[in-house]
Amino acid sequence: MVESEVVEHSPHVPWDTIAGLTEARSILEEAVVLPQVMPEVFQGIRRPWKGILLFGPPGTGKTLLAKAIATECRTTFFSVSASTFASKWRGDSEKLVRLLFEMARFYAPSTVFIDEVDALGGKRSMATDSDASLRVKSELLVQMDGLAPSQTPSRGTVTVLAATNFPWNLDDALRRRFEKRIYIPLPDAAQRRQLFEINSRGILLSEDVDLEVLARKTEGYSGADVTSICRDAAMMCVRRVVQRLRDNGTAGEELQKQLREEAEGLKQSPVTQADFLEALGKVSSSVGAQDLQKFEDWMKEFGSA
Repeated sequence: MVESEVVEHSPHVPWDTIAGLTEARSILEEAVVLPQVMPEVFQGIRRPWKGILLFGPPGTGKTLLAKAIATECRTTFFSVSASTFASKWRGDSEKLVRLLFEMARFYAPSTVFIDEVDALGGKRSMATDSDASLRVKSELLVQMDGLAPSQTPSRGTVTVLAATNFPWNLDDALRRRFEKRIYIPLPDAAQRRQLFEINSRGILLSEDVDLEVLARKTEGYSGADVTSICRDAAMMCVRRVVQRLRDNGTAGEELQKQLREEAEGLKQSPVTQADFLEALGKVSSSVGAQDLQKFEDWMKEFGSA
């Protein structure tokens, strides 16, 4: 089962599919890519970071960042979450954690990406934690402690990247294992404009589309929110054709036949500014001001980048 979690030797996520995040990219390249390029330099005090935590609001590109880094340094990429280790059999969950890290060492250089790590390594509570969850957390701590670069000198290092939308829920001991803790914030106006450009690749845009206006109107929106707006805007012309045919009484197989005939024309139908604005009216920001303040406060207390 663990082997099925190996995406491949490279997830094929190029940097040009990610808007902004230049500071986070620079830190990740220093922590993950450069040690692969110059292993002889990254010894002693320069040894690579064993654990890196990406934290921030949902939809800001934490998973994409992890995949882009793995793509750039061509490491084997393991993508797991708490559900990967779920088992009804006593002792199986911690065995799966152990097996994951054994495979990561075997395939080194490798990147282990743990999504929603707080679900796997949340704060310890005698009232709510089961024996199984405590054993899994303990095994994860043991395995991360065993990731010294000297463990795999001939093959390369194993880097643990983790992402969370709730860093304040992390177990204190696990938080300390992540030597680098990088805040991934909401995109600014320039990054939102770039996101509109990236998501509009492959579709025609009307001459009246103003990405600067759209970027200004989406203050407080995450990257995932902007993607949702673009997807909805691109569907507007399809919905208009379907509605026109239905208004004319077309239904069933005849409707499907006419839609197939309309397909080529739809591919050439440009998306307009009105389409984007209509889509924007349907999509609200998924992150509140109070949530943002919690991230800022945690960054000041525990962030390291």
